[in-house]
Amino acid sequence: MVRIVGLALGFSLAASVAAACARAICVVPPETLPLAHVITFDDQPSGMGPGIEHRDVLVLDGAQFGEHFHGQIRGAVGDFDVIAGQALAPLALRPGPAGELFSIHRLGPSNVINGFGPARFPKREAQGEGALAVLFDDDQPALSFDILGGEDGTALITFLRRDGTVIDAVELTPLSDREFGFMRQGLRPDIAGFVITNTDPEGIAVDNLRFGAVPQLG
Repeated sequence: MVRIVGLALGFSLAASVAAACARAICVVPPETLPLAHVITFDDQPSGMGPGIEHRDVLVLDGAQFGEHFHGQIRGAVGDFDVIAGQALAPLALRPGPAGELFSIHRLGPSNVINGFGPARFPKREAQGEGALAVLFDDDQPALSFDILGGEDGTALITFLRRDGTVIDAVELTPLSDREFGFMRQGLRPDIAGFVITNTDPEGIAVDNLRFGAVPQLG
């Protein structure tokens, strides 16, 4: 029989870090998270330069990708997207205007996803400066992903429940090419989705979204 106590054992090191942070969502070493599923984008059409533009929500195995959630208000500060307001229940993705969603971009040996800001695709000043929203098929207790292209800027990750309420908003700074892990305090499996915005000088891309906690017998 799979029990939550067994799941907690699998996250024991991450749980000790989370206990010290005393937040609803804690940033933890990604290598401490036993996550079974990864979305790499490598099976998606891609291109160099600005990449292959998407104009609608992208549905992949276990998660969907858009710009923001229904009910939220999208705006801009300079070349960067700003997402505000209360998402509506049940949580549902919206793509945003043409040219301001995202592209799949070939970066070195792999594909990455990057949101496009108000300057719009294919302008360089728009690439990586738009919002990116993710909706999971199933609620999650933890997840991780890679941020690429960061040049010491800042990203804001807002985590939401299925009813649209905010669990927590985590600021990451200074940004660089690295993987970030996130865990819900108490391993509560209620992370239905999240929104990433940033103010990095060069914008950011995202790769290797990991989720799907591995249950352990207990």
